[in-house]
Amino acid sequence: MSMSGHAGGAGGRRAASIRDVASAAGVSHQTVSRVINGHPSVRASTRARVEAAIADLGFRRSATAHALARGRSESVTVLTPNTVHHGYAAALQGIEEAARAASYMVGISVLDSDREPVVREALARAAGTGGGVIVIAYDRPGVRALELAPAGMPLVAAVETPAEPPPAGSPWVWTDDREAAREVTRHLLRLGHRTVHYVAIPSTTRTGGGAQRAAGWRAALTAAGAPVPEPVAGGWGPAEGYAAGRELARDPAVTAVLCGNDALALGLLRAFAEAGRDVPGEVSVAGFDDAPHAAFLTPSLTTVRLDFAGLGRACFALLHGLLQQGEPVAPHPVAAPRLILRESTGPRRG
Repeated sequence: MSMSGHAGGAGGRRAASIRDVASAAGVSHQTVSRVINGHPSVRASTRARVEAAIADLGFRRSATAHALARGRSESVTVLTPNTVHHGYAAALQGIEEAARAASYMVGISVLDSDREPVVREALARAAGTGGGVIVIAYDRPGVRALELAPAGMPLVAAVETPAEPPPAGSPWVWTDDREAAREVTRHLLRLGHRTVHYVAIPSTTRTGGGAQRAAGWRAALTAAGAPVPEPVAGGWGPAEGYAAGRELARDPAVTAVLCGNDALALGLLRAFAEAGRDVPGEVSVAGFDDAPHAAFLTPSLTTVRLDFAGLGRACFALLHGLLQQGEPVAPHPVAAPRLILRESTGPRRG
């Protein structure tokens, strides 16, 4: 059989369709569909003829058509309030990588409000795809989506570190922000610093990552009997870190600072440089998350690495198990945080 005019790819020829295969094999396109989907009511000789035509024409089954034929969509919809900040973006990357490996399609729906009608509409759109749902619930819109999700929706969520163990069966995974903050604070205290100041990220939920990072920092200071300074309100980006750094640079008693994320630390380092406060000679600075720029700052930034991409992959793996085998979902942390030591921290001097 000739491939001319059918095979896709080289020379701009169009891809072979199911009707091309049917014509070449001398059968109906419904028969080709039954062969593709393994239907038993096809004679062996007909099946062999269709399979030979498929091979000869280089036909590839449409993933979308296959999903429709099976009565469900092999897809996942991610509901997320943000696609730019490091944790969100890296989690999305992990979800996409895992989904692509399993031949699933990924759609993204941005939750730009926690208003009930907006969240319900997003959930309804996601349910309408016939696939599963992953919620990145790092702030109020994501948490609201978990509250309003209908019973029975195949759903998994990446959440901030729970303050208390969640109920069994909660479809949640997380990284341990609290333990990560405790670890980096202990490291700074071991370097001889009398205390560690903290520039906070916002906590947009009552027990969210911002609150848990602050709780870990405070717990490490308390356990060491160190003074607990009032946290400095920061934000998410370098501009807020710069403003906090200008305030802290005026206090000669400040010798160690932990920032709630690496973007804050970027601005803080700039403010200290402008104020003539040497890092790490006079002040040690540590960040959080190990964002891509952290290793390339001057000085390079000591930080805590949280595996957000691994978190995303874990979310998809749980959802895939739920969709394919109906496997039970249990809440659990994913990957221990890792302290990354670089140039921005050192022993207290003087």
